[in-house]
Amino acid sequence: MNEKRKLLVKRLGRVEYGAALAIQKTTELAVKEGRDANTLLLLEHPHTLTVGRRGDSSGILMSAELLATRGVSVFETNRGGKVTYHGLGQLVGYPIINLSPDREDVHRYVRDLEEVLVRTMSDFGINAFRIEGLTGVHTERGKIAAIGVHISRWVTTHGFALNMRDEALENFLGIVPCGIADGGVTSMERASGRRPALIEAVPPLVANFGDVFGREIIAP
Repeated sequence: MNEKRKLLVKRLGRVEYGAALAIQKTTELAVKEGRDANTLLLLEHPHTLTVGRRGDSSGILMSAELLATRGVSVFETNRGGKVTYHGLGQLVGYPIINLSPDREDVHRYVRDLEEVLVRTMSDFGINAFRIEGLTGVHTERGKIAAIGVHISRWVTTHGFALNMRDEALENFLGIVPCGIADGGVTSMERASGRRPALIEAVPPLVANFGDVFGREIIAP
């Protein structure tokens, strides 16, 4: 398999959002210039709200004082979508991959990310699905994973956030999140009745990512 078909997976642990954004930018440039392999960053953020290109501060219902009290940081980003939450109990994935020349289709890329997450939920016995007209992955109990991406010269940044544990849900109450149907948000813990460790989702998610995107997984 040629170098463009390889995917380097990096597990970064808990990383502050600004630091993770810097890692994304450095990796994006290296992938564009052919110095690094396509990369999937997997991590967890402390409490963070991000505002996408279609959002603004009106989507944040908490006051600046309450945000500060709760230790919630706010970042404006160039990803698609409006406002979403990142925090403890979420597995966040940032694929930094070159879609050129054979996958130059933004909608296909987003649908493929959804497919990776739907398959991963199935591996845990959770029935997850797409909803026409919305971005992300849903269950009967609510939205379980959010997706927001940015693509420059067909190299992707940003990605997905999978709600694994219930503590990931509390701060959704303080925002108007994008792509939410009537069911609100949920977690793997709530959908399955079992409290998973974040590491449990990594092997099936990585395997499904490799299958859907046709990538050979490599480790540092």
